[in-house]
Amino acid sequence: MKDIKEILKERILVLDGAMGTMLQRYKFTEEDFRGERFKDWKHPLQGNNDLLSLTQPEAIADVHRKYFAAGADIVETNTFSGTTIAMADYHMEDLVYELNYESARIAKMVADEFTEREPNKPRFVAGSIGPTNKTASMSPDVNDPGYRAISFDELRIAYKLQVEALLDGGSDLLLVETIFDTLNAKAALFAIEEVKEERNIDVPIMVSGTITDASGRTLSGQTAEAFLISISHIPILSVGFNCALGASQLEPHLEVLATKSEHAVSAHPNAGLPNAFGEYDETPDQMAEQIREYVEKELVNIVGGCCGTTPEHITAIANVVKDFKPRQF
Repeated sequence: MKDIKEILKERILVLDGAMGTMLQRYKFTEEDFRGERFKDWKHPLQGNNDLLSLTQPEAIADVHRKYFAAGADIVETNTFSGTTIAMADYHMEDLVYELNYESARIAKMVADEFTEREPNKPRFVAGSIGPTNKTASMSPDVNDPGYRAISFDELRIAYKLQVEALLDGGSDLLLVETIFDTLNAKAALFAIEEVKEERNIDVPIMVSGTITDASGRTLSGQTAEAFLISISHIPILSVGFNCALGASQLEPHLEVLATKSEHAVSAHPNAGLPNAFGEYDETPDQMAEQIREYVEKELVNIVGGCCGTTPEHITAIANVVKDFKPRQF
């Protein structure tokens, strides 16, 4: 299979859209989340989307198929909360390896189906590594600014287990995404480097931060350039931003990365900003027109969608970017 780095020199690659948005369409109940295996679990499980890789694997495979059919080159595994830290909410820490392994296996199976059908357009699986629900650089307690809910080492150990399972399940690359605290991301990147060294392998790494408000900073206070500098010591495939903002609000921050970065640049924004009900109203055509500005300015190498995006959004984006050359890096 052609190396993803080579393909990035030739064309803009398309990432998938939101998994959560698609799963909401199924209207899964508590019983659906539990399936037969977890029907007697003592704690509520509804909302644990990662668990659906075990209890509703066909639905997960179906979402991946829809995104590949829509034009995606890369789909993300259903593992955004796949660490012992995040799974503690459901008392499912012991299932973390299996959740990540199965999620990667399902995505890889579907990717192989599409690659076999279209060998000239190989499909890739990105192991999705979310930020966890704890932050290493800030205190969750306003009355105790020095307190930390988690340590770097605890994060590193949790991420290492996730990384090993994602690779064992067949992930082609790893995506450390929605980074609001760069120290968390550094723990994930450290864990990836450890696994690479132990296994004597090389695996492409995508890194994607999130700008949380109009100040243009991450939650832990970094500008786009500071974020880039703080992860630049790691050999990565791409750096970019996702979530939090819509495509047009993200553009100035991508301009910074495109100017300063030696890596590929990625963007998977939300379908606009959420409305009063927390829903996303931006249509596929509206979003694709904003993405057109990215590619006209040669800002990006990889584009996709985050919250609120669907296969329809990905089709519209794929149709726009196919006529443009990728940013040179």
